[in-house]
Amino acid sequence: MSDDPIERSGSGDPIYRHKDRDRGFTIPETFGTHLEAIQNHLAEHLAPVENVFHEIISDLVHLDVLLIPAADDRPFHVLVTSGMSDLPMSVPDGLEDFQRAELLVVLPPDWPLDEERFKDHRVFWPIEWLKMLGRLPHEYETWLGYGHSVPNGDPPEPIPGTEFVGVALNYIDWLPDEFTRLEINSETGIIFYQIVPLYREEMDLKMASGMEALEALFEKHEIGFVLDCKRPNVAKKKRRFGLF
Repeated sequence: MSDDPIERSGSGDPIYRHKDRDRGFTIPETFGTHLEAIQNHLAEHLAPVENVFHEIISDLVHLDVLLIPAADDRPFHVLVTSGMSDLPMSVPDGLEDFQRAELLVVLPPDWPLDEERFKDHRVFWPIEWLKMLGRLPHEYETWLGYGHSVPNGDPPEPIPGTEFVGVALNYIDWLPDEFTRLEINSETGIIFYQIVPLYREEMDLKMASGMEALEALFEKHEIGFVLDCKRPNVAKKKRRFGLF
């Protein structure tokens, strides 16, 4: 019998099950702490921010979503959080360099980005997940980092308009290595992660074998970094029919 009190997946990674906390609404003490630095970082390594979806009411942290729209030489939209890094996450000892993070998602050029269409959850869910994930570590005094996955409920259900049942966090390999970490000062840095929506079988594989195994299948099947709600399920086994 193991003495390890932590619930672990087949890959050996810890599993955290978060329950609603009994607390009141907490107005952020500060907001926009790293907004200018994040915008400058994006402009240097990708393109200037052209719009900001401002959060009207904020709990714990003020989470805005920055938009870099598609262009002729960049056929995709990039949405990036600003505010998750205002507070440090509760990382394990020795991982202090990963205390602060921001998240991004890459959408196809025809994805609607007007506020009227955002009333449809099938359109709004990528932004909703950016905000939910950006607040989650502060809500539950935990952390998010490379390879961490978050299901859509327990047990997980499909995200509206898709067959994805959750997301995982991955490093951003389609931008220069220098983009991954934004140095604010000698003591503070921000890590950027991309959210990757997963099918049920992909989530199971990631839990059993780790993020690297899933990444290998993404590479094998040439899965791109732009969100595609109809992409192949790389972990679903094909049925084989034959004569007996």
